[in-house]
Amino acid sequence: MSTALLVSDLSVAIDNKQILDGFSLEVPFGEIHAIMGPNGSGKSTFCHVLTGKSGYQVRGSASLAGDDLFSLDVDERARLGLLLSFQYPTQVAGVRLREFMMEAAEEKGIDAAEAAARIETESERFGMVPFLDRSVNGDLSGGEKKRSEIFQMAVLRPKVALLDEVDSGLDIDAVKQVSEAVEEMRSPELGVVMITHYSRILRYLSPDRIHVMIDGRIVDRGGSELADELESDGYEGLRKRLGIEKVVDDGPMRKPADFFTDTPFDV
Repeated sequence: MSTALLVSDLSVAIDNKQILDGFSLEVPFGEIHAIMGPNGSGKSTFCHVLTGKSGYQVRGSASLAGDDLFSLDVDERARLGLLLSFQYPTQVAGVRLREFMMEAAEEKGIDAAEAAARIETESERFGMVPFLDRSVNGDLSGGEKKRSEIFQMAVLRPKVALLDEVDSGLDIDAVKQVSEAVEEMRSPELGVVMITHYSRILRYLSPDRIHVMIDGRIVDRGGSELADELESDGYEGLRKRLGIEKVVDDGPMRKPADFFTDTPFDV
């Protein structure tokens, strides 16, 4: 099985603060990999760097199906086949979902007739038919927005899909629906990286590999038993098992007055 995404020894900093440190990951085509980690561990930064967000100091390498990502601009990475699902998809007023998908397909070099056929097929598959002629994400629930993003990926058929906290803000029914949609995405031509804080979404889908990220690096890898351990003992329990000390921010102590404005005390 060939490799969809290969990240080697990735180190990322912003304003001289280290966020990722020696991060490595390999995701074969046809597999779903979950990255779990507490807040502030660098999961979203990983997505930002892969998709080309500026402002970071980056060392290391990342390739998509053998093509160097870091030598490409943001739009070139998308055309190559790297797509990101957002934590909180926003409404795009005045732009209908069908029109948006036709434009996106054209940018990706998909023939108009083929794009229209995919839209019809995938909208049926993911229950998006009622929303095709609405504004993008207009009046959709949280679960419907996440399902819409997965529908969009199914139409555009990326090589690698990054699902950044696809379960965030969803009730249990919506989590189940989105999980089923993620499983529906499985394809021999696609590698999926799903980022999450919690193991609840893993009750409804079966990732091929789970990676745990703490303090900017992968500290453990495994199967469902690793998610069960996190559910039982939390990230602090994993730290203790692996002997990882918690990083303490040694920045300057802030005075109470620093949290207020126009205050007469601590002057």
